[in-house]
Amino acid sequence: MDSAAEALARWAHELVPDAEDLGLAQRSLVDTLAVTLAARDDDLVRISAGLPDAARWAAVGHVLDFDDLHMESTAHISVVCVPATLAAGGDARAYLAGAGVMARIGMALGWSHYASGWHATCTAGAPAAAVCAAVALGLSREQIATAMALAVPAAGGVQRAFGSSGKSLQVGFAADAGVRAARLAAAGATADPTAVDAWLRLVGGDPERIDVTGPAVPGGLAIKMFPCCYALQRPISALREQLPAPITPAEVTGIEVRTPACAVQPLIHHRPNTGLQGKFSMEYAVATVLLDPHPGFGSFTDRAVNRPEAQRLLKLVKVTETPGGDWLLAGQVAITATLADGTRHDVALQLPPGSPGRPPSEQDMTAKIADCGEDVPALLSDVDWHRAVKLLAEHLPGEVVHDQEKEPA
Repeated sequence: MDSAAEALARWAHELVPDAEDLGLAQRSLVDTLAVTLAARDDDLVRISAGLPDAARWAAVGHVLDFDDLHMESTAHISVVCVPATLAAGGDARAYLAGAGVMARIGMALGWSHYASGWHATCTAGAPAAAVCAAVALGLSREQIATAMALAVPAAGGVQRAFGSSGKSLQVGFAADAGVRAARLAAAGATADPTAVDAWLRLVGGDPERIDVTGPAVPGGLAIKMFPCCYALQRPISALREQLPAPITPAEVTGIEVRTPACAVQPLIHHRPNTGLQGKFSMEYAVATVLLDPHPGFGSFTDRAVNRPEAQRLLKLVKVTETPGGDWLLAGQVAITATLADGTRHDVALQLPPGSPGRPPSEQDMTAKIADCGEDVPALLSDVDWHRAVKLLAEHLPGEVVHDQEKEPA
């Protein structure tokens, strides 16, 4: 029987995308480029300037936490697979091959892997990036499997990095490791493909869950409407869609959030004091909805998180977790806001806008791209995989870092 890497390599090598697959690839390209361009002024651009293209593009593309998500694997697929594909000169087919592998590895890892604290975007991302680059480079089926095995040492990343630049950088490391592994395979490096199976078992996955049937990316991809952790898309949407307006924040005396525990797994910051921490805080998400007409980039800055009224409101939030569930949209979120006069407002929601069960409309995508910068809609109006490389090179130029010359002995 084939190993997991061999089965996935065969699938990737033989992939013939259909029109629906290609449509998803184009949407993923545009969405990923938009959120990457939106971060052009972020300090991470300077920090990551000396990294290779795939690492730099992926890290900057992820720093705003506005990129897409594969729900079944809890992995940010495109922010790994788009940069890896572009860095290797690939196209939609290379992206779809890697994205499909990433989804399937993530599903084989399962919810228990994510619930244990692993960052599935990195663990599933490194071997998937290797597939993107290997297909882009025209490698054989055997070489694709080898590249996946060579990426195994980099297939790690933890959720404790959430709320710091470490989260984005470890995503960048995964993308770069995959490209490096593919180039080594192309150069003749060897590796045992069953290393992928061994690694899967070591991190709690099951190689026998690998299923290469179905569409390129099984389940599709969720598009974020707000620049923060996906676990916050549902509570933010529930409050914005159902809370009667206007409610004066000063009148709020208590807020209770009832949610399955699995749906708040990545929300590790309960008293945030930075913008990055606010992106992983249920308490702050509730506060910012009450304060801001649309929680956008400006809502997740250090200054916004430290607003006195935001800090007051987030301390009023009580989160009650119920057991069960195995993904971020299990069950539903229910929120009760209590006002000073005793009035109670109840809201509840299962699927937020942008989720595969409630896909974004053309208007939703247009609005999101426009939010990413005044020039972004025009820059992306006719973008393809070839022009995307030139676009990133122009707007996110790398920096050649030379080793300091050694002092003479």
